[in-house]
Amino acid sequence: MKVLSGVIIVFMVLAAIIWLTKIGTANKKNKPFTNSEKAYQAGLSSIWPIAKAYWKTQRQAPAPKDAVPLIALTADILAQSTEDAVYRLGHSTLLMRIDGEYLLIDPVFSERASPVQWAGPKRFHQSPISIADLPAIKTVIISHDHYDHLDKAAIEQLAANVQHFVTPLNVGEYLTAWGVDPIQVTELEWWQSVELNGLSITATPAQHFSGRGLFDRNQTLWASWVIQGLKHKVFYSGDSGYFNGFKQIGERFGPFDLSMIETGAYNELWSDIHMLPEQSLQAHIDVKAKAMMPVHNGTFDLALHDWFEPFERINLLAKQYNVTLLTPKFGQAVMLADPQANELWWHAIMVDPKKMDELNEVVTSNH
Repeated sequence: MKVLSGVIIVFMVLAAIIWLTKIGTANKKNKPFTNSEKAYQAGLSSIWPIAKAYWKTQRQAPAPKDAVPLIALTADILAQSTEDAVYRLGHSTLLMRIDGEYLLIDPVFSERASPVQWAGPKRFHQSPISIADLPAIKTVIISHDHYDHLDKAAIEQLAANVQHFVTPLNVGEYLTAWGVDPIQVTELEWWQSVELNGLSITATPAQHFSGRGLFDRNQTLWASWVIQGLKHKVFYSGDSGYFNGFKQIGERFGPFDLSMIETGAYNELWSDIHMLPEQSLQAHIDVKAKAMMPVHNGTFDLALHDWFEPFERINLLAKQYNVTLLTPKFGQAVMLADPQANELWWHAIMVDPKKMDELNEVVTSNH
């Protein structure tokens, strides 16, 4: 109880700091962006049930007690292959090699996903590769402006060493404020594309919201992304609740070699903006991808479930629906030409085998 109340107090303090200092784009008065299906309005009426849930929920394992397994990467190690591949670095941070060029999605390398580094969600593990050790990055893609996807410190370090930054509308303003040359930044509306030397990057809809403070709600756009090279095509969901847009994306751009779908930090209280595992699997099916990699999990404690629950639930669902599921260790290569199911690495550091039986009952009862 004390831990949970402490978490709530910390976030209240952070909110007060943001309010007083007007962090981010506090003075913007643009017309807010909206979702295509559901209008997400988080107000005072939603604070109480969420606070009560945090107060009452008891978890066995909000964070791993043992070290999360990593496969260390360097530019030299990466250079040993030229094949199209994806390397999961943490949470929703993904390093991709397509057509011999490297892309970085939602690069978050800071210790905490927070406006300050003395409080807020702390990493369970370090990145398999540091920013200094990265190979030359052709393009950085940002899905939206939340702290677990847009890391100011990382952007400042990457600014001089990345050729292109591609963001949804208005997110690029953060980047230029943090040292990125405006000529390097391309902002896209939903369904717009940019071509970079044969690589096509398209912003597609998502069901979410934006804002880094209390005064800038929905002043920047959020997006999912279609990335198409000469040989392979992948889909990244960004953060999203489940909506019909996934079917539209599948119809317009599918099939995909790989979907990288948000599966984590979910709860019924905020399912409009973060999918439950059953919905994540359906989103993968909707976009018509050959294999699914669940992301948005395993690095930060951002919800009320145990840290390993997203992996376990989506694994059980994938078995039921005969979906090829990829759960690589952080830093492990996923080859797009022939993606293979990975070992269930989290089992070795789970705290209670009985928890798997409970999760199995949950999945079975929902279907």
